[in-house]
Amino acid sequence: MRKFFKCFYVLILGCSLCIGCQRASTEISTTNISEEQITKSEETSATRDIFAMDTYMSITAYGEKCEEAADAAEAEIKRLDELLSTGSDDSEVTKINKEAGGKLSEDTSYLVKRALDIYKDTAGAFDITIYPVMKAWGFAGDIFAVPDEKILKETVSLVDASKISYDEKSAEISFGQKGMEIDFGGIAKGYTSDRVINILKSYGIEHAMINLGGNVDLLGKKLDGSEWKIAVQDPENEDDYIGILSISDKAVITSGGYERYFEEDGVRYHHIIDPSTGYPANHGLISVTIISSDGTLADALSTSLFVMGKDKAIEYWQSHNDQFSTILIDDEGNVYISEDIADSFESDKEIKVLKK
Repeated sequence: MRKFFKCFYVLILGCSLCIGCQRASTEISTTNISEEQITKSEETSATRDIFAMDTYMSITAYGEKCEEAADAAEAEIKRLDELLSTGSDDSEVTKINKEAGGKLSEDTSYLVKRALDIYKDTAGAFDITIYPVMKAWGFAGDIFAVPDEKILKETVSLVDASKISYDEKSAEISFGQKGMEIDFGGIAKGYTSDRVINILKSYGIEHAMINLGGNVDLLGKKLDGSEWKIAVQDPENEDDYIGILSISDKAVITSGGYERYFEEDGVRYHHIIDPSTGYPANHGLISVTIISSDGTLADALSTSLFVMGKDKAIEYWQSHNDQFSTILIDDEGNVYISEDIADSFESDKEIKVLKK
């Protein structure tokens, strides 16, 4: 059996980041900026490279208080990692899972509420009770194996967020079935990027670039007033991309089966599990990119739409187009992009524009 852990490749305006493979180098376009402004910008920028939430992260902030802002952002990432990590015996999530409930902190209470709302809105495509199944496949501990069919069937019976009892006023949670466990892996990085953005803003930062293991969040525009350029990876070629998106003040989050997978007996199994079957989602999509000002939502929906498959994903976007934009790639290599960002996307490929 061969095992793989895939890194996520993303290009940000002359900044080539291979998360998990190399450190990031950054070049900022200096078009229409005076020499004095360039010098000042160089003096007032700060970058932090962090390993947290089992991935490599990078924050670059520009502004007079960039050092303090970057330090505060790094501290927040580490705090949330300690709070939400299922891999830590001391995390709040681990304790909640062991005790089948308890009182939640402000952060976990917020995440449970958002997760349950998205669960209902996506008809169960996003489900934080998926954790027992993730463990069965080995994706929770990197000891990969195809689970026994009978065991998997029993484990899937534990996946049902509707059996979570949550009281928003008291911030108390309990599970309606023995053996249920939750995991914020499909939403935590998006929430973290939202928190980081808010912290940077509190220090007066107006320009920043955040990459949390492939989850990109952008504060403002580039220093020259133009938009950032994000390359969307070709899911069938890790060294290439399908096009470049010009964007600002948005989170850009992609989910694909190429990000993390293993092979057994010549079959590839990826980490995006369909909660209804317990098997890797296989409904015609191989990559889903979500663009939204709400990083928490973008993170959850990148998984949800992948699980839904092309037709349902398009229908979902059409009924929620005021909340996010999307780029979908199906298993035949077709690229679909929502009409609101079609003019901001450059690609050599034939693009199918999704209409509202």
